[in-house]
Amino acid sequence: MINVLEIAAPTLEWMLLSPLLVILAAACLGVLVEALVPRDLRYVIQAALAALAVVVALGLTVLNWIQAAPQIAAMGVIAVDGPAYLFWTLLLVFGLGGVALFAERGVGAGQSAFASSAATVPGSPLEREADKLRREHTEIFPLLLFSLFGMMIFAAANDTLTLFVAVEIFSLPLYLLTGMARRRRLLSQEAALKYFLLGSLASAIMLYGVALLYGYAGGFQLADIDAAITAGAGSQPLLLLGMLLTSVGLLFKIGAVPFHAWTPDVYMGAPSPVTGFMAVATKTAAVAALLRVFYVGLGGLRWDWQLLFAVVAILTMLLGSTVALAQNDIKRLLAYSSIAHAGFILVGVVGAVQAGDDVSLSSVGAIAFYLLTYGLATFGAFAIIMMVRRAGGEANNLDAWKGLGRRNPVLAALMTVFMLSFAGIPLTAGFVGKLAVFASAWAGGYGWLVLVAVVMSVIAAFFYLKVVVAMWFQDADEAVVGTVETPSLWTWSVLVVSAVGTVVLGLIPGGILGLLADAAQFIR
Repeated sequence: MINVLEIAAPTLEWMLLSPLLVILAAACLGVLVEALVPRDLRYVIQAALAALAVVVALGLTVLNWIQAAPQIAAMGVIAVDGPAYLFWTLLLVFGLGGVALFAERGVGAGQSAFASSAATVPGSPLEREADKLRREHTEIFPLLLFSLFGMMIFAAANDTLTLFVAVEIFSLPLYLLTGMARRRRLLSQEAALKYFLLGSLASAIMLYGVALLYGYAGGFQLADIDAAITAGAGSQPLLLLGMLLTSVGLLFKIGAVPFHAWTPDVYMGAPSPVTGFMAVATKTAAVAALLRVFYVGLGGLRWDWQLLFAVVAILTMLLGSTVALAQNDIKRLLAYSSIAHAGFILVGVVGAVQAGDDVSLSSVGAIAFYLLTYGLATFGAFAIIMMVRRAGGEANNLDAWKGLGRRNPVLAALMTVFMLSFAGIPLTAGFVGKLAVFASAWAGGYGWLVLVAVVMSVIAAFFYLKVVVAMWFQDADEAVVGTVETPSLWTWSVLVVSAVGTVVLGLIPGGILGLLADAAQFIR
């Protein structure tokens, strides 16, 4: 008979895990707000609660980063080390940007981008009644927080089972948010269904890979897998198949070829605030998880997965850069742009330059800086997309953007800055980000892959310049021209921070790069 008193209580490092706990507590509190607070008060309370929670979690992350030593927390399932703090900081910054875009009600007749009654049939009397009453879906804020909580666990997961649980935690809210667009609801719901089905398939394949890795190593923790590889124990085909299947789920979330099919439809169908948040935060969390799994757990198979990722990187850059040339919808263009950027990020992953090697910046630091620059440009671009509108909603067709430089030169200038940063033009943050990633791959002995990436960057520059040319050098057709609506302070704050960050990091990136160089060492 087991004596209950002999069962050891679990030990949790409360302070180290406090950023996670704050986000989770705020998300749960947001659910209670939906149940207990009158509808008229929910918007203000939910937006303030979400913003406050993210700011507090960000402050705790920075405090722990400064004071606490790296360690494995939560009984071995969460690695709280330099890369974890680094990616948590990025995710929380992007989460704050997401809250700001979600809270926008200054455009679109004073209503948010989300459906007033997402459970009703599009175009039905019930939906029209909900629109007439100006109802809002304020549960979008706790959904965002739940997703952010899962992303933070995903980025710091120290075992493969926790990795799988985390991907489900952050994916399910995103599936719901994708289908909640106020305009073009059928397109939004179609995108949500595609995202759910393909995401579920990728998760199932990933879980099978996790099971195979457990069968090989006899444990879920990344250190167990690394030790088994070092010892040469178990079946090599089992290990390789487990590695391959696990990478499917990670590459799907990044949006890499051939697991990219969901990206254009979801970016186009989802509400623009969701697309902006998802494009940046999901990619950041997935890249963080991929780096930890393959650098810490599967580092002994470097020569196997480096070639695999090199091939995937080339295919991803090629497809994203070429197909984007044919796009005439700004959100669909940015979807293929996101695919191309996933390929550029994988170039840095392939280099596998570790902290402590004879280089100024490791692959982890270079990729984190790239994600920061990509995130700033993405949030800024989607903030502007929310502002350029027609009677039926956002004016996403590029024809509506023609002549924007004459109608609103400030907005066109800001969009130009973001497009140039995407393209990696010198004096923008995007140029420094690409330079850092390419330098890490070159230092890792993959100069030939860097040359391919440079060629793909040149090709990609053409579709970014297509947007710039449309805004400044093409005449608008009055029948399709888009008008610019003035947003609230929420969106203006995102736009200003994105623009200033893009310019400053392009001109004086040294401080951030130095910080990243000191925070890129995984704990094992």
